[in-house]
Amino acid sequence: QVQLVESGGGSVQAGGSLRLSCAVSGYTYYSTYCMAWFRQNPGKEREGVAAFVQDGSTRYADSVKGRFTISRDTAKNTLYLQMNSLKPQDTSMYYCAATRPGYGGNRWAGCEFADWGHGTQVTVSS
Repeated sequence: QVQLVESGGGSVQAGGSLRLSCAVSGYTYYSTYCMAWFRQNPGKEREGVAAFVQDGSTRYADSVKGRFTISRDTAKNTLYLQMNSLKPQDTSMYYCAATRPGYGGNRWAGCEFADWGHGTQVTVSS
């Protein structure tokens, strides 16, 4: 059974930093598979934040460029999101997602994300 489990969320003041982790079990996402972080607030659409796409390059939402960095440790089967200079508008539930051949899902950055974690809450106070 594929599981993506996020951790590292919490409450922080504006200007602070957090590092989110997404531990994967039950499946191996090769480097040619897309993996990403999304976020969603109640009543709003889920938005892509940062992603590794098929050629291994990265994509970022304009709102987080220069502040957030996506990385991964393939040996640990873990995806990370380093978030610096956090702003109140970064407050959201953050989700880890990945593509899997033969499965469809939400589209962003040229990928279809089929597998999702349950999310970790990030709250940034001013």
